[in-house]
Amino acid sequence: MPTLQPFVREAGSGPGVVCIHSNAASSSQWRDLMEVLEATHHVFAPDSYGSGRSVDWTSDREITLQNEVEFIEPVMAQAGSPLTLIGHSYGAAVALMAALADPDRIRALALYEPTLFAVVDAHTPPPNGADGIRGAVAASSAALDAGDRDSAAEHFIDYWMGKGSWQATPSQRKPAIAGSTVNVRRWAHALITEATPVEAFAALNIPILYMLGEQSPESAHAVARILIPVLPLVRVAEFPGLGHMGPITHPEVVNSEIARFLAEVEA
Repeated sequence: MPTLQPFVREAGSGPGVVCIHSNAASSSQWRDLMEVLEATHHVFAPDSYGSGRSVDWTSDREITLQNEVEFIEPVMAQAGSPLTLIGHSYGAAVALMAALADPDRIRALALYEPTLFAVVDAHTPPPNGADGIRGAVAASSAALDAGDRDSAAEHFIDYWMGKGSWQATPSQRKPAIAGSTVNVRRWAHALITEATPVEAFAALNIPILYMLGEQSPESAHAVARILIPVLPLVRVAEFPGLGHMGPITHPEVVNSEIARFLAEVEA
C-alpha cells in the first residue's frame, strides 16, 4: 500500500522548517509566517488528516499522536536534517511527539500552547485543569450525536476563543470549521490518552520556545505548568492580551517572536 501523502504548502530556501496547524484549521493558518520566513528558510506547512486538502483518517473517534506524526513524516524528510518544528495547539503536541521520536533530526521547537492534556491527568487525576476542555468536547459530541454540526462547532470554538466567537465567525468560513469539528472526539482521544510520561520530554535537549497567551483557557496553562519545568532548554514567551488562538488572531506578534527565536538558534 502506498504511503499517504499530506497536502503541503512550500516556500523559500534555506534551513528546513515544518509548521503544524491547530485543530479546526489547516496549513493556511501559516501563510503569514511563511511570508516572514521564506527569505531565509525552506518552509513546509502540511494539512493534517481531514484538514484542508489532505485525506481523512479512518475514524472520527480515535487516533494517536503517533499516527499524526507518521502522516507528516514525508514532509519532515523533505525538510531535511536538522529541521525546526513549529506547532500550535494540537499541532504543537504533534511536534513534541515528532521530536521525541527522533530528537537528533530536530534543531529547535517553537510551540504555542501544546494541548497535551494527558500530562495534566497523569499529574492530578480529574477533577483538574483539563476539565474545561473535557466539558467542551462532551458538549460538542452531544451536538454531533443530535446532528447539529453548527452547535458542535460553537461549543468547541467558543471554549478556545471566548463566548460569542462562533457567532462572530464570518459565514463563509463556518462550513469548513463545522465540517472539521466532526472529529473533535478523535482529537480529544489523542491528547487525553497519550501514554508518554512527562519525564520523557526531559530528553529534548534542544532549544524550545514555549509560547503562551495570557488570556488562554486554564487547560492550556495547566499543561504548561507541568511541561515547562521538565524541558531543559526552554524559553517561555507569554503574550499579554492574547488567547489560545494567538497565532491566528495576532499573527504579526507571534510570528515576530518565532522569527527572532529562529535567528537566535541558527546564529
